[in-house]
Amino acid sequence: MNSTSAIDARATLREMMTALADLPIAADEAETVDRISLMESIKAVCAAGQAEDTLRLQELRSAAESERGVPVERRCRGLSAEVALARRASGNAGGRHLGFARAMSEMPNTFARLREGSLSEWRATILVRETAYLQVEDRRIIDHALCADTSTLESVGDRALEALAKRITYERDPQAVVDDNASAPKDRRVTMRPKPDAMVQLSALLPMTAGIAAYAALKQHADGLVGDGDRTHAQVMADTLLERLTGKAAAEDVAVSVDVVMSADTLVAGSNAAAEVPGYGPVPADTARSLISDTLDADALVTLRRLFAAPESGALVAMESRARIFPTGLRRFITRRDVSCRMAYCDAPIAEIDHAHPHVDGGVTDSLNGNGLCRTHNRQKQNPGWAVTTSIDDDDTHEALIRTPTGHEHRSRAPARRTDAA
Repeated sequence: MNSTSAIDARATLREMMTALADLPIAADEAETVDRISLMESIKAVCAAGQAEDTLRLQELRSAAESERGVPVERRCRGLSAEVALARRASGNAGGRHLGFARAMSEMPNTFARLREGSLSEWRATILVRETAYLQVEDRRIIDHALCADTSTLESVGDRALEALAKRITYERDPQAVVDDNASAPKDRRVTMRPKPDAMVQLSALLPMTAGIAAYAALKQHADGLVGDGDRTHAQVMADTLLERLTGKAAAEDVAVSVDVVMSADTLVAGSNAAAEVPGYGPVPADTARSLISDTLDADALVTLRRLFAAPESGALVAMESRARIFPTGLRRFITRRDVSCRMAYCDAPIAEIDHAHPHVDGGVTDSLNGNGLCRTHNRQKQNPGWAVTTSIDDDDTHEALIRTPTGHEHRSRAPARRTDAA
């Protein structure tokens, strides 16, 4: 594709965006349903176009790096991060999008259904995921069985589609399933996700038998207690889980360190400015004050640590070190300032503190040059063609400008913590 046709393609896409944005309101109910259905198909066609362009990006990058003599095993490093930025998604999502695009080259019928709009991106993703560990030949046979005829998946729900793909996969290559199941337990883990109303969702990914056994034990215990008090069955299960994990019957009895980032006005002057619990997110001012007062009432240790913020914006400012490695205090400051990974659109937890301008090239170890990044993005930005520059904007807020190998730029601003009551 030459530069003129590339410009024309971008212009066409922008015209389509404008046309969709300027659609008149529907005349009747039937038209609204038809339009909803058509726009769902358009989303699928766009997903196919994104997959196709993602593969083209990989092809062009691989060819360019080959000409520069980059070894095969090092080519296209950091590409998933570029895809993530282009799609305004997290780094992990970028890896999934790149994997999805590669899979489409092995699943021509699935790709054809996506391109014509009869299969959604999510349903195509289910098929990709459930056939990921198969040989290409087997994957294509399943692709043909499920997607060669558009009527095969008509009226089939997502869960039924997943089950159908699994069943055919098990029959096609049972040994691959056995091998995949054997390696899966290494991915077992416990995760936590913030939920509304100062709640969290604690999740455990376990081998099937272990997970079923754990759930059954909680349920059996709750079955014997329901009716003995005012707690529901679900509440008894949740309380039992806490007690068996911590040895305490109530969350208030668990000795644990919880950081709360809040302004002095919020702490003592009744300001309504939200506070922040690292690892959870914003909490209402009253909730933050209650956390502090409850801890004091329980005679627990409370430590106050001062962080300095710009008066107008609330942005955390200014700490530096002469060391090569970010010392503990500076690491804590940058972690509190950035909250999560500073790569645009990525909200993964901070795992490493990075020198935006590399230390080996003269970058200093201070709060201006420091960025909190997840481990994936800290590795990917070390690849050739990436550059990050930092600055303090007019609102005294830390800003990072990220340049990718294609010359695209993305800005990331540290979240400000307002001290007013607005």
